Amino acid sequence: MSPELAGFLQLLALMGALALAYIPLGTYMAEVYSSKKHLRVEKWIYRAIGANPDAEMTWPAYLRGVLAFSAVGVLFLYLLQRLQGVLPGSLHFSSVSPAQSFNTAVSFVTNTNWQSYYGEQTMGHVVQTAGLAVQNFVSAAVGIAVAVALVRGFARSRTGELGNFWADLVRGTLRILVPIAAVAAVVLVACGAIQNFSGIHEVGQFMGGTQQWNGGAVASQEAIKELGTNGGGYFNANSAHPFENPTPLTNLLEIFLILVIPFSLTRTFGVMVGNVKQGYAILATMFTIWLGFVALMMWTEFAHHGPALQAAGGAMEGKETRFGVGASSIFAVSTTLTSTGAVDSFHSSFTGLGGGITMLSMMLGEIAPGGTGSGLYGILIMAVIAVFIAGLMVGRTPEYLGKKIGGREMKLAACYILITPALVLVFTAASMALPTPPHSMLNSGAHGFSEVLYAFTSAANNNGSAFAGLNANTDWYNTMTGLAMLLGRFLPMVFVLALAGSLAEQKPVPVTAGTLRTEKPLFTGLLVGAILIITGLTYFPALALGPLAEGLA
Repeated sequence: MSPELAGFLQLLALMGALALAYIPLGTYMAEVYSSKKHLRVEKWIYRAIGANPDAEMTWPAYLRGVLAFSAVGVLFLYLLQRLQGVLPGSLHFSSVSPAQSFNTAVSFVTNTNWQSYYGEQTMGHVVQTAGLAVQNFVSAAVGIAVAVALVRGFARSRTGELGNFWADLVRGTLRILVPIAAVAAVVLVACGAIQNFSGIHEVGQFMGGTQQWNGGAVASQEAIKELGTNGGGYFNANSAHPFENPTPLTNLLEIFLILVIPFSLTRTFGVMVGNVKQGYAILATMFTIWLGFVALMMWTEFAHHGPALQAAGGAMEGKETRFGVGASSIFAVSTTLTSTGAVDSFHSSFTGLGGGITMLSMMLGEIAPGGTGSGLYGILIMAVIAVFIAGLMVGRTPEYLGKKIGGREMKLAACYILITPALVLVFTAASMALPTPPHSMLNSGAHGFSEVLYAFTSAANNNGSAFAGLNANTDWYNTMTGLAMLLGRFLPMVFVLALAGSLAEQKPVPVTAGTLRTEKPLFTGLLVGAILIITGLTYFPALALGPLAEGLA
């Protein structure tokens, strides 16, 4: 079987699995966030934290809950790393440095999972399980909660109430993420991923010395790392490591876990607003971009030149032979079009244009299908902008799902789409202009610039993957990427929740003959065009200096 055919068949199998899960999972999530009943274990949690799950919140109160919970998470994870040297199960690793502890704490709480350290040489069992794995669950649940709050803004009228953050957080964790992750972890163990709390073992001979490997609760962390679109690997090689991702079957399963909740949330959206066709329109937009980027990535990686690449069947540098070019291309696009950041190959070793595709995938705002929750609220913001553009074209007040899109709504949407590019470009410019940060670049020229641009694109978009050539474990990059992750996660949430509150207060507008039918293919095409054009105009100069210059050289 040719590598091209193998990649195509894996793509078909993945799409079939996602299609089978779409309706049941999407409908189930809508029921979870619409239910008035509380499970017994949920009631225990509410009592422990002193929350009233039945109390409705306005958008400022909902935002305060998000920020307070996240701030506590950053502090707890920071202290856990700083105290690692005296904790049991630390595998004799020392405490993590202050700058790296700050960066890692922010990274996992913001669902970014950027790692400037070697996981198997830095973090012990307690930090990995009680710290990083826990944040993999709750940071994903926070993203879904904010998305659901925005959906309620569209679904409700004449009220400023968006639900209860604590109830949404607990339900998302216990009813959605934990059950699916538990099943996925068992499957991963059955397929060869490790799951233990063993110490460090010396195995074999490696370049004249022994090679050391430590065990860990890898399969359970791998499952939620992908399902929650987190991405932080137990080992430095991430999902290219055979302990995390041993076979082509587990590789396909991990891609499925990355995509299944973000795609299915469009069904949740359609059910909660009372019009499933609206969910299908958003799904069609996401799927069109995702499939287009996968096809483009496969073309760039299979369109190899020279006898070495032809003999290898593609651009195999930095790719696992057990996965090949096809599966690596699907994984790379899926992980960067979501906010996952997990990798089964090194993106820095992709062709120049292939590396540019991974960057562009993040620059879209990771909305096709995007992260758990963040992808849905990101594309709904773009839908608001697309409706506004359509309104300008026909000369009438834009409406979306029965809500007028006025000046306040457009200002909030505009702030949302501008904040992340501003962070990416400002931090990248500062890193190139100052004398010390460029020393972290392994390469010079266009590829070296791409390493820095990729780092801040990944951080500000809460992705977490990296071009491997950049040494990010410096005070500058630990601090600046940490700030980019914080601002890139929570400033957009401010605008999302403010928009949700504004929409919930409105009186529904009746549908007329002049209303734009946002469930039709015409709107899907308009939305795809708006996403690509806005991103292209924003990032094209930076892309021209990096991956485009390298790819055309």
